Amino acid sequence: MDIDAFVMAHRPVWDRLEELVRRRRSLSGAEVDELVDLYQRVATHLSIVRSGSADPVLVGRLSSLVARARSAVTGAHTPAWREFARFFAVSFPVVAYRARWWWLGTSLVFIAVSAVLATWVALNPEVQASLASPEEITQLVEHDFADYYSENPAASFAGLVWINNVWVSMQVIIFSIFLGLPIPWILWQNAANVATSAGLMASRDKLDIFFGLITPHGLLELTAVFLASAVGMRLGWTVLAPGPRRRGEALAEQGRAVMSVALGLIVVLLVSGLIEALVTPSGLPTWARIAIGVIAEALFLAYVLVLGRRAVAAHETGDVERAPDVAPSAG
Repeated sequence: MDIDAFVMAHRPVWDRLEELVRRRRSLSGAEVDELVDLYQRVATHLSIVRSGSADPVLVGRLSSLVARARSAVTGAHTPAWREFARFFAVSFPVVAYRARWWWLGTSLVFIAVSAVLATWVALNPEVQASLASPEEITQLVEHDFADYYSENPAASFAGLVWINNVWVSMQVIIFSIFLGLPIPWILWQNAANVATSAGLMASRDKLDIFFGLITPHGLLELTAVFLASAVGMRLGWTVLAPGPRRRGEALAEQGRAVMSVALGLIVVLLVSGLIEALVTPSGLPTWARIAIGVIAEALFLAYVLVLGRRAVAAHETGDVERAPDVAPSAG
């Protein structure tokens, strides 16, 4: 594309749109119609320039002009309630859905590693001896593991669990700025902790107690951690492989989308913490406690799959509606 010829051909349109945007509070009806028409045309020009030119000055000028024109066309800012509804109906589920293969892969690897480590601990007395004395293992298996969930008041325990889980998830997402490289190490530490407890409980034939206590809240809790890890690693990969867009643009969009997951997981982990504090140590039958955990997990996955798939079909990305480095296109 001959960028100089393109600029000369369309500059009068851009200048006219600039003038209408400056006078937007005093436009006549015909001028308002002209503003909308020019906004759509210049948005198309921006799309053409972004795909066919590497001129950052021109792209910047048109991006700013289209953004200001869009503000003039759409009027007042979106009400807070609509932003809130959009976040839970679009932004959070679509980012989770788009990361589904990273999410699934993270989950499967974590489960496989935990199973192998737990089996190794359960079948090797020398490994058990290196972890704790027989008396300490007996104390853990017979008392400490179950008592952990009921030794504190439910309200304070739920708060502590929630804060801890949110911190773990935020830590994972923060590490995405290091290309996501520390995230597998954090997952390894968590897998080792889960596997050690499972292996020691299995060595004393208490695996039913282990799953009866960890399943109600653990399903949703680990799913949230896996999601945080998945989007964090995906963000790191975006730095290495940004695709057809410029690296900075792809990273900015993905970074803002990841923050949607960070905020959404605060709510998910709150639900998990309430289950851990109120359901896990309750006097309900084991099957009932597990059923509550399975239902919570199924509802969360259905929420992500249904709303996420719908948002992807609508070409949503989870990015903010008025991103400073992404301009809308006409049509």
